[in-house]
Amino acid sequence: MPQLPTELLNTIGVILELFVAGMTALSVAFWIGLVVWTFRDIRSRTRDLFAWLLATALVLILGPIGWLLYFLLRPRETVAQVYDRQLEEEVLLRDITTRRACRKCQAVTEADWLLCPRCGTELRQQCADCGRPLELDWIACPYCTAPVETAKPKKVKEASTQPAPQTEPQLAPQPVFYAPEVDAGPVPQPTFEPRPEPAAE
Repeated sequence: MPQLPTELLNTIGVILELFVAGMTALSVAFWIGLVVWTFRDIRSRTRDLFAWLLATALVLILGPIGWLLYFLLRPRETVAQVYDRQLEEEVLLRDITTRRACRKCQAVTEADWLLCPRCGTELRQQCADCGRPLELDWIACPYCTAPVETAKPKKVKEASTQPAPQTEPQLAPQPVFYAPEVDAGPVPQPTFEPRPEPAAE
């Protein structure tokens, strides 16, 4: 069996050593990359320092297996996503607060309504100068700086939902006239005169 030349064997050994060294370097670089990525990712998802150290040590010790465990157990939302969601909730809450509810029937009303269309309760008053809707407890108009009249809010009469009971019409009492009493004195008695007899012929 022919033997390979020594120079060729040395060349193959060097190539194998370079390949192993390259693979080892790539593995170490990939390992370090996983650690750095994990550290950055955990920082974007939480502000807890202990969680930072725990996730980084898990990937540093176990490598790809630790990274897989971290990827399954990491927080679902980042800090920026949580902040955006809180902003959306605050905007929604502000919108709900702007659309106030009637203090009597709790119906949702708009910001420019002066009274509740359901129960008739006065919600705001109108500025006498610019006509903008104002709150009932304001003392001046913020739009035209006109003072608000300190008049008591007018209560709108509530319309009765039940029909008024029908009553039979009553006739007005007619006046009774009495003849005045006249004192005529004693009633005169009729007198009878004797009829004259006819003369005889």
